[in-house]
Amino acid sequence: MQSNKKSYANKSVYVVDGSRTPFLKTSGKPGSFSASDLAVLAGRALIARLPFPSNAFDEVIIGCVMPSPDEVNIARIIALRLGFDEHVPAFTVQRNCASGMQALDTAARDIASGNAHLVLAGGTESMSRAPILLNAAMVNWLAGWLRAKGVVAKSKSLFALRPAFFAPVIGLLKGLSDPIVGMSMGQTAEKIAHRFAISRQMMDSFAMRSHHRLAAAEKNGYFHDEMETIYTTDGNYHDHDNGVRADSTLEKLGKLKPVFDRNFGKVTAGNSAQITDGAALLVLASAEAVEKYNLPVMGRLVDSQWAGLDPTQMGLGPVHAMSPIMQRRNLKLDSVDYWEINEAFAGQVLACIEAWKDKDYCQSELGFNQAVGEIDQDKLNVDGGGVSIGHPVGASGARIVLHLLQTLKRNNKYRGIASLCIGGGQGGAILVERDKKETKAKTKTTTSKAEGKSPITTDTNAADTKMENKNVTD
Repeated sequence: MQSNKKSYANKSVYVVDGSRTPFLKTSGKPGSFSASDLAVLAGRALIARLPFPSNAFDEVIIGCVMPSPDEVNIARIIALRLGFDEHVPAFTVQRNCASGMQALDTAARDIASGNAHLVLAGGTESMSRAPILLNAAMVNWLAGWLRAKGVVAKSKSLFALRPAFFAPVIGLLKGLSDPIVGMSMGQTAEKIAHRFAISRQMMDSFAMRSHHRLAAAEKNGYFHDEMETIYTTDGNYHDHDNGVRADSTLEKLGKLKPVFDRNFGKVTAGNSAQITDGAALLVLASAEAVEKYNLPVMGRLVDSQWAGLDPTQMGLGPVHAMSPIMQRRNLKLDSVDYWEINEAFAGQVLACIEAWKDKDYCQSELGFNQAVGEIDQDKLNVDGGGVSIGHPVGASGARIVLHLLQTLKRNNKYRGIASLCIGGGQGGAILVERDKKETKAKTKTTTSKAEGKSPITTDTNAADTKMENKNVTD
């Protein structure tokens, strides 16, 4: 496990602002917005309130998994639709569920290396507009039909047409399946739930709590500073995440049937992330840009990690990505004030929690001497997550980083980690921190014997002092 290389070691990378759309649950038909529509709607107000012109940006980086055929290199389309100068380059990144986080990481590395000073980065997805494709038999028939010359040849080709050729290929279902191991993402969730003895009731309880937390956050206005109201062409509007079910109960969730293993499974539509449309964008800046334009600072992107693991257990990716960050930064669990772990499935997040508690897993899979410990769930996804908010795959990685920074600000805290599992057997994580002088967070220095100490060590005054002394000009 790589643990000694810091991602942004050269220069500080600041998040100065960000916004997102409401996340809109799909209804079985194409939604009102394309992926570029969503990103533009998230970005207009964001760009308008910045104290510098759009041509000051060095680049635009957007994560997206399923852009429509007329949104090729969707980042460039978004940049131009937002009114960016044509000389500002833009490119699209794709890392499945973590595409939005990949965009942030790529932008941060460009800033840390000195190649950029201002970057618009984030992610977008219109899952309701995932393509419906022709199957191979129909494609081959069409090729023959187009090659046929004359009435006789056309007639022969026509007689070769079969009803089965019209069976569509659902792009979304293909995208949610792993072609290497032949399992859907839901089946991988079933596997790790079985491995860590996650019960159906545990999953449903987690799902219910996710909805209740989101409902409470909406009631308290916790998304006001990050969410833009968006309007449809017929005059309707969306000003909140519409997948929330504030009346969720264990009884209601318990009536839902398993989806991925109908006979013995535990994963249902109710304890899985919702199929959703949405976008989230952040503005990243160097210290020089912050000083030049007198920009506000939400926090810093401090470190990141990408990890690979068995694709059949992809849901455990967060523990593989977060562990190296914790280790190389000398952090213990209670050194992290808040956590955002994307809720692809309730059972998947619960399995991550159990994995860090499990000595055998930590030894065999993470290379530690003993168990890491248990995340305090009162600090985890405190305003809901993918189960209630939804999971537009290209956007979620950006959303959880943005909301984590908002959560730290709201609660006057210092440090957080955002992480996702990634289809195909990967995990991604980003460590964020706010200016310590603006928080009341306090860390402790504790010592432990070299033998038998926790694999993730304690926070140190020296590390905190170093971070605190970093100022806006580096």
